[in-house]
Amino acid sequence: MSMSTFRLPALAITTAFARRFPSSSTTRIASVTAVRFLSTAPHPSTPSHVVIDRYTTSPPPPPPTTAASNTARLPNNVRDRNALFDDEEARHMGGVTATVRHDWTKQEIADIYSLPFHDLMYRASTVHRMYWDPSEVQQCTLLSIKTGGCTEDCSYCSQSTRHKTFVKPTPTMKVQEVLEAARRAKEAGSTRFCMGAAWRELGNKKNAFNHILEMVRGVNGMGLEVCCTLGMLNADQARQLKEAGLSSYNHNLDTSPEHYPNVISTRTYEDRLQTIANVRDAGIQVCCGGILGLGEKEADRVGLLHVLATLPEHPESVPINALVAVDGTPLGDADEIDRVDAFDMIRMIATARIVMPRTMVRLSAGRLSFSHAEQYLMFQAGANSIFNGDKLLTTDNPEFDEDQAMFNKFGFKGKPAHKGPLVAPAESAGQVHITRVEGPHKEEQYA
Repeated sequence: MSMSTFRLPALAITTAFARRFPSSSTTRIASVTAVRFLSTAPHPSTPSHVVIDRYTTSPPPPPPTTAASNTARLPNNVRDRNALFDDEEARHMGGVTATVRHDWTKQEIADIYSLPFHDLMYRASTVHRMYWDPSEVQQCTLLSIKTGGCTEDCSYCSQSTRHKTFVKPTPTMKVQEVLEAARRAKEAGSTRFCMGAAWRELGNKKNAFNHILEMVRGVNGMGLEVCCTLGMLNADQARQLKEAGLSSYNHNLDTSPEHYPNVISTRTYEDRLQTIANVRDAGIQVCCGGILGLGEKEADRVGLLHVLATLPEHPESVPINALVAVDGTPLGDADEIDRVDAFDMIRMIATARIVMPRTMVRLSAGRLSFSHAEQYLMFQAGANSIFNGDKLLTTDNPEFDEDQAMFNKFGFKGKPAHKGPLVAPAESAGQVHITRVEGPHKEEQYA
């Protein structure tokens, strides 16, 4: 049997698109092609073939009399959202091809990271527009509900008891204090509220955990998405947080597995990966990223992205932080550590966008040191979320009013709480060509 080229029935494809875009009453297919790929036979005398049908489509542009395409949203839950695209193999626009993969090699990611800056920016910006509405940026607020007194030795952290910094330990905030802070954040435009506690793990902190569950229920009841960062979690704690209404859980890997022991000794990389697995298994969205400026090499930045991009599920969001050096911490006092500049951040954000196209990339700590023009390049590179408010745990952050002025300048709008991202305008306009796969998603070989 030889390779053949044929056309798929238009009705079958139209039906599939109607399911993907239910708001459209009719669907026009711009182009349809398919190729059969043949696997090897299980036995020389018994030929048997697995057929994979690939075809390229582009949705029709919206009718000029409707604005539905500008308001269509995908599901908010990342698993529900990704399930819509199980048959997708790749997207193509402007000479750029993008795909959601979990088998990236370090060399492939390093090749992307090392592209000439103008090429990297073009590729990342194009990928961003294939999957997202670049004008919509999520605004999150992070509150330290328990500050200082942490027993870990993270060399960047002002809250460790092992470092002499300006931070004084404080007890866990009262539930009503936290809920009042959440109300203020909502009034200022935030739609996701994240609560952080300075300790190694929840462990047996039963009273504190019960109070946190109450905080989660209360913030969720305000209509805000709720995120927590509480150190290591076991499976049962993750389950209880999910039941209380937790939307996502932040647990950063910080850096590559190779460089990690140079930064932290009181918690292993495997500990962090296990917490991420517990969160993911509980059905909570994973927020996981890293910090630039920890004395790492470029290979370590690539290594961090490699770990994230090869997880069983890409994180729902990846925060990219620039170290805010604090006097009294080992990294804050180190003269030989290179400080992070805007181009370091942009290159990291752009590479993350390319290798994890459906992941929200968060422009996180360190924003205060970057101008609006530099931040604009970060958004162009693929960032579509920020932390706002005057503090990020213990370090300064741009104030709400300044961020609102920046949004107005850039023409950005905030993402509503508990609503999925907008369908990419380029996709709605038929500019994105999508290669889909019918049947098995991979060629299979039988022995």
